[in-house]
Amino acid sequence: MPDFDYHLLDEIIHSRIRLAILSILIGMDQAEFRFLKDQVKATDGNLSIHLRKLEEAGYITTTKSFLNRKPVSSYRMTPKGRQAFEKYVERIQKLIR
Repeated sequence: MPDFDYHLLDEIIHSRIRLAILSILIGMDQAEFRFLKDQVKATDGNLSIHLRKLEEAGYITTTKSFLNRKPVSSYRMTPKGRQAFEKYVERIQKLIR
């Protein structure tokens, strides 16, 4: 097996929760916080921290609105996030070959 430099893996994505979030968003136009929470099975606080980290990296954007006076946050993957995710998957595939 040729040497593989694990440092090439994107440390922003290489977290179980952030990887799960991006795996969901890659196939959707956008997703609301509650949907992501249900899918990822994370607490509100833990999910918020990971979403913020992805947003700070420029991998997702957030839209905040109100529905029946309740705040609703929606998340969408950016082109930068899509590119980073695809590169991450490519490198993981290289690693397991």
